[in-house]
Amino acid sequence: MSNPPRGAFIQRDKKSYAIVPRISAGLVTPDFLENVARVARKYNVPLIKLTSAQRLALVGLNPEDVEKIWQELGADVGPAVGPCVHYVKACPGTAACRFGILDSLGLGLRLEKEFLGMDLPAKVKIGVSGCPNKCGEAYVRDIGLFGKKSGWTFIFGGNSGARPRIGDIIAENLTDDQVVELARKCLDYYKANARGRERTARFIERIGIEEFKKAVL
Repeated sequence: MSNPPRGAFIQRDKKSYAIVPRISAGLVTPDFLENVARVARKYNVPLIKLTSAQRLALVGLNPEDVEKIWQELGADVGPAVGPCVHYVKACPGTAACRFGILDSLGLGLRLEKEFLGMDLPAKVKIGVSGCPNKCGEAYVRDIGLFGKKSGWTFIFGGNSGARPRIGDIIAENLTDDQVVELARKCLDYYKANARGRERTARFIERIGIEEFKKAVL
């Protein structure tokens, strides 16, 4: 089989492709949505799906149309496959939620800018919640954060897949800057010591959370 078009992945029919435009922290504009609708009509895209990562997947594309669609969308690729940081999911936080304590959108955008696409042993997903209700699913993300009045709580090693795992609290009462610094330490250590295709949940189970804390704190 030939290499897939840029930023596309093959579908179950083995003929068509899907793409996932980058949507930072789930934030979209009217212009972006109008452009998606225009491109979808022009190229007869059969399915547009809101994903669990707060993004839009355009599914069922003809391979010869993929590059033209990317050009007309004017959007970056949102990583959906491969061993890297795929996305940062963030709740509305103080921008729009009455329960919001900290600015989850602001931190989420900063983390995405720092780490999206970072090469790693396996895929990594990040969830940011502005309060202890954890609508960003902090405990079941590879890196999870939730806000309290005293600062951010940092969680590592969560997973919601076929073998779910509740992540471990690594540190509490962090500032935004401290979160970014600790995230980099955690990902660097994981990159240097995990096995190929070993998700963070399995990595923590193998080496132990205390050993991990000793290395990153």
